[in-house]
Amino acid sequence: MICFDREFPESARVLMLQGAEIILVPNACDIERNRANQLQTRAYENMVGIAMANYASGVGNGGSLAFDGMAFEYDPVRQAAVTRDHLVAEGGSGEQIVFAEFDLAKMRGYREQEVWGNAFRKVGAYQALLETKVESPFARKDRRGV
Repeated sequence: MICFDREFPESARVLMLQGAEIILVPNACDIERNRANQLQTRAYENMVGIAMANYASGVGNGGSLAFDGMAFEYDPVRQAAVTRDHLVAEGGSGEQIVFAEFDLAKMRGYREQEVWGNAFRKVGAYQALLETKVESPFARKDRRGV
């Protein structure tokens, strides 16, 4: 998926529904906290790995990121699921090669037991997502076509 696709939840959802386990995102805009959180959310809500490569400083601001989408893990001591940081890799601002390693077996097991993804979606409630009419305040002259 490209950087502008990252701005919309449907892009990652469609890729997940088509079987994607890891989504690669070339990016060409500055990455700040909100966009980093947005990317993390795409991984979380679809239980997919996402690796985004961004331009280094000078063109962009670096900050390449990868998340594995596994937001929880079982803690046998507490006998409960606990939140985990699912950041796999993070680049700095300069030119560099950033390696992101994804444990596909663990990710697949996670997908089999958690509720996000496709098992509990309420597809019948999403008809409004298919509507192409754009209402105020989003109706603009420079709007991109559907």
